Amino acid sequence: MSVKIRLSRGGRKKLPFYHIVAADARSPRDGRFIERLGYYNPMAKEGEIAFHIKEDRLNYWHSVGAQTNDAVAKLLVETNQGPQSIRDAFTKRKNARIELKKDELEAKRKAKEAEEKAAAEAKAAEEAAAAAEAKAAEEAAASEEAPAENAEQAAS
Repeated sequence: MSVKIRLSRGGRKKLPFYHIVAADARSPRDGRFIERLGYYNPMAKEGEIAFHIKEDRLNYWHSVGAQTNDAVAKLLVETNQGPQSIRDAFTKRKNARIELKKDELEAKRKAKEAEEKAAAEAKAAEEAAAAAEAKAAEEAAASEEAPAENAEQAAS
């Protein structure tokens, strides 16, 4: 049984409230859970506690192999709570995603540049071919006119 530490939504429409729970990974988001570890209130007003977690229980579940999802790990990083290993792992995953995104954007940029370069080369080759064809046609027209002029001069 794979255990995840994740958020379970409560509250009402337009007023979210989340419980931080340890739950079987196969359970639905708001369904069965093993243990409630804390809460997160994104709509907390001044003076209210927005995030609370039982660190001893979080440490226990982490020690037995429970994985935190990114939302909970992000909250732990923001509030500087929980085991350092969870926060470090989240930061590492986040940086890896950022690097992957940068690499994808760089690859797209290079592909676009290569495509534009190929299009420019094709256009230049097409223009060169058109210029060569026009020059050949001009020479052919000049050579056709030349025998006619020679024939007129010979007849006179």
